[in-house]
Amino acid sequence: MPQPVGAHIWGVDPLREADEVGADCIQLFLSDPQGWKKPPPRDDADELRSSDVGIYVHAPYLINVCSPRTNVRYGSRKILDQTCQAAAAVGALAVVVHPGHSEDGLDEGVGRWVRTLERMKSEVPVFLENTAGGDHAVARRFDALARLWEGVAAADTQVELGFCFDTCHAHAAGEDLSDAVERVIAITGGIDLLHVNDSRDPPGTGADRHANIGTGTIDLDQLRHMIRTAGAPSLVETPREPAALKADVDFVRATLDAA
Repeated sequence: MPQPVGAHIWGVDPLREADEVGADCIQLFLSDPQGWKKPPPRDDADELRSSDVGIYVHAPYLINVCSPRTNVRYGSRKILDQTCQAAAAVGALAVVVHPGHSEDGLDEGVGRWVRTLERMKSEVPVFLENTAGGDHAVARRFDALARLWEGVAAADTQVELGFCFDTCHAHAAGEDLSDAVERVIAITGGIDLLHVNDSRDPPGTGADRHANIGTGTIDLDQLRHMIRTAGAPSLVETPREPAALKADVDFVRATLDAA
């Protein structure tokens, strides 16, 4: 059976939006991605939970549990816990979260992630995602990701961990995309979710600016190789004009069908 293909959608009417772009699975925010407020209950929670459409929840961008600043770290843990609870309520398959950055060093940041996981409880898996930029990022370059993964994999936690690979983020980080998926799998043991995004900017800029597939700077043959090699459900997080988003979903599905 082919891997599911979908998109990050608006989240107002998720199942209708999924149908509009031909998505087998969807990703959405359950709260303001730039805010700290607890996700509100959704009136459509029962409908989402009983649907055949796979649901992934992206946690707010402000989360940074490896920050040396106590207020940021504790606030991040709180909203991550609340996001996981809200994700469970809608039957989500996982919560995707950016690992963040640590101004006082990678080892300190990894330690804070380990302590976060040891304190967390979540009914849904948590997928850590490689990030695009930031001087102190703990998951931008793959050498840093390897140190982070070694730490979290050894954490004494009941939280099921997974890894989400973002093609635009790897491009922005300056990684060689020709074998990026293979190198990531060697680090994490596998990819649980693939974010398929083109990039508006050249490689190595650290700029996290997604583009619709074929309109950016990522070589399409490299993108196809990553889609086929990841062995994971794929979601496009490209600009959400419906026709363009559907075209991106169709590109991913055609790539898998041709494998």
